[in-house]
This record gives sequence, C-alpha cells and structure tokens, in this order.
Amino acid sequence: MSQHIPAAVQRVLTAIHEQDNDAFVAAFAPDGYVDDWGREFRGPDRIRSWSENELIGKRATFTGTEVSTPGNPLTIATQVGGDGFNGPSHFTFDVRDDRIASMAITA
Repeated sequence: MSQHIPAAVQRVLTAIHEQDNDAFVAAFAPDGYVDDWGREFRGPDRIRSWSENELIGKRATFTGTEVSTPGNPLTIATQVGGDGFNGPSHFTFDVRDDRIASMAITA
C-alpha cells in the first residue's frame, strides 16, 4: 500500500491480519458502526458479534489491499478470503478522533 493509511484504519487492518477481534472492536469509536452491504451494526457489542460471525470469526484475509480513494473517508480495495465471503470488496472508513466512526463494505 503506497498511499497513507490513517492509524485507526491501520489498526483495523492489523487486527484482521492477526485475527484479533478485541483489537478490531477497540479501533471503533463507542458509537461507531459497520455497514455490511446495508446491514448496520452499531456499538461495540454488535460490531463484535458481526465480526465473530462475518469477519474474524470466518478467518477473513485481505490481500492486494490498496487505497482506492484517499482522504477521509478513505476507501481501500482488497481481495477478501477465508471461510466466509470470498472476492473483491471495497471498505470505506470514516475516521473521527483517531477511531473508526464507520466502516462500510461494498463491491
């Protein structure tokens, strides 16, 4: 990844790489949320449950990750692998006060 990735987003990517659900959830603001193709999971408990069932709990991997839209919000394009969804995807992160305010997943 050649373009700058904010520390909060890097923490999420590292947590996914290390399969660390606690670190993943901790990267979000207390009122942060995940938007998974229109399904919204707000707050740490719902984000944790979503990740356990859809992301880290499915041993998700990201490869070929690149910044496709820099700034805030920032969008990365990546190839998702693991025991759940597999295929290309975009993740858009809105960062507020060095925490993730939202992470939206699209094609």
